[in-house]
Amino acid sequence: MDRFSGLCDELLVKILSSLSTKVAVSTSVLSKRWEFLWMWLPKLDYMTDFRDPNPALGGFISKNLPLHRAQVIESLRLKSCCISFPPEDVKLWIGIAVSRCLRELSILYLSFNVETHLSLPSSLFTCKSLATLRLKGMILVDVPRTVSLPSLKTLHLGEVKFSNEASLRLLLSYSPVLEDLVIEIDGDDHVKSLVVIVPSLQRLTLKIGLGSSSDGYVIVTPSLKYFKVEDDRESYSYLIERMPKLEEAYIDVLQDLEKLLEAVTCVKRLSLRRLLYSRDETVYRAGVVFNQLEHLKLGLCNDYWSMLLVRLLKDSPKLRVLSLYVHDPCFEGYERIRWDDKQSSVPKCLLKSLETFEFKGYMGRPEERDFLGFLFRNARCLKSTSILR
Repeated sequence: MDRFSGLCDELLVKILSSLSTKVAVSTSVLSKRWEFLWMWLPKLDYMTDFRDPNPALGGFISKNLPLHRAQVIESLRLKSCCISFPPEDVKLWIGIAVSRCLRELSILYLSFNVETHLSLPSSLFTCKSLATLRLKGMILVDVPRTVSLPSLKTLHLGEVKFSNEASLRLLLSYSPVLEDLVIEIDGDDHVKSLVVIVPSLQRLTLKIGLGSSSDGYVIVTPSLKYFKVEDDRESYSYLIERMPKLEEAYIDVLQDLEKLLEAVTCVKRLSLRRLLYSRDETVYRAGVVFNQLEHLKLGLCNDYWSMLLVRLLKDSPKLRVLSLYVHDPCFEGYERIRWDDKQSSVPKCLLKSLETFEFKGYMGRPEERDFLGFLFRNARCLKSTSILR
């Protein structure tokens, strides 16, 4: 302790800020000087084990947060269930943090009663300083019409419940500088149609489960650089406008991907996984070209995967890296195609740009062997090859 006795309180608070909140609070027993130092911390992180609720922690927060001495609370992170953190108490804590120019709020909240949800204070949705908002679990998002979040750049919504159809639309519409959006839906979320119209958005992740009440989505994001969509449903509708600035896309869907691919033609890195389509379906319309695509990763889980691969190779003249992996080792049928070695039939990327080929999975089936032979005969710029089981 003597080593710290000569340090000023401001420097000691900075040292405490590098520790977890739990450890920082424990230093209050060291001496009179340390008793209240932790109450100047600008970042607060309270967590309990869901399997071992701790109601005492909730009482501790209710007692001390109103007395917290930091004029600015940079971040408040809460992870617990309703037993440890009663919803009415959490709502009060959030309101206190908002009044202290809160910049980041992260909440993971579980309830053993499906009817019990955490409600958020309306002041949260008019917090001018809030830059990051992450909500996951049994949380009711009721966005007032007075919403205004001028500083919000990061918004993650994980399986929350919206009070009505308009709440998500209002939240996105009045976040003018939003850059990173994650939406996870797998239940009755009260969102019939998922509409994302955000001109400033640069990263978008959608994870939609079978239990989603949404029957489709609309995406208008002209500034998007990263796009990820995972959709477990087999029936839905969607409208996606072209993404001219897109650099990376990850698509994992069960429905045909024609409209999705046409929206991401400017992408540089593309991953396709678990795509289902039949022999009679058009992979995507003629004339679609991926002029900027350099890295392609394709999961083999469909009897007609080679049909898609042929199209992608021919329509990606600058492809440098091709990665194939067997996503579903149980599929057995194939639509055998003839890989033509005539120069006019060989994709341009094999002759002029492909440098790296990677394959992961069992390469013992006829269709896979046929493609491998075709690749090695015609890939003139190939520098690196990796085949793993």
